[in-house]
Amino acid sequence: MKRRSAELIARDPERFFHHDRVFLNNPVVMQGMGLAPLVVLATNGQNALMLAAAVALLLTPSRLLACLLSRLFPLREEHPSNAELEKKLLPRSILYSGSAAVVYLAAYPILNRLFGVSLLVLGIYLPMLVVEPLLTYRFGRVQESPRKALSKGVRITVGYSLLLLLLGCVREWLSAGTVFGHLLSRPILPMAGMPAGGFIVLGVLCAVWRALAKKQKDYLTSEARGLMAVYRQREGEPQDEQ
Repeated sequence: MKRRSAELIARDPERFFHHDRVFLNNPVVMQGMGLAPLVVLATNGQNALMLAAAVALLLTPSRLLACLLSRLFPLREEHPSNAELEKKLLPRSILYSGSAAVVYLAAYPILNRLFGVSLLVLGIYLPMLVVEPLLTYRFGRVQESPRKALSKGVRITVGYSLLLLLLGCVREWLSAGTVFGHLLSRPILPMAGMPAGGFIVLGVLCAVWRALAKKQKDYLTSEARGLMAVYRQREGEPQDEQ
């Protein structure tokens, strides 16, 4: 672990872990965002792959576009006044959802070229990604820079796509005994292919994920504090003994 990372973790571990949108602060596991596509559509690896591709094409570009356009109605404070919220929330929400809709119009031909008629399996849930909180939740938050929008967009995309693929493959294996159509075993839990089973499988995955994330957080925090204690001890030694 680098000293800079150790200093940040030792000073404020939760703030450091908050930026890890892939594992330690996955938006689905920790905040419960984007559940509908996961539960209803991610029934197999192919569906999960199509959803992951759609999220990859939509999330970061729409977030970056909305970040640039929302500068017309910026929220500069973490806790703005009610008067400012009444004035700016509506136009900001329109900008964020409109940006996602514009990006969707550009992304759909790419998805159609990649997956063809298989894309129809996603039904109404594909265009509904335009109003998915993963894409639009920033409209009520303090204004972010384009660099931060790009960075967080990429990290959230990776974290969400990872869980999509994991859940899709696990549900396909449990319900049909296959992964991406390749036979592995007999079906174990056929209801995993239904939304009700999706909730159960997702709940188990989230519980395991959270337990592993907590262990990783505790380990990183302990290691960072130990490293900082070593660094302070070294700095306190006489110069000729270093």
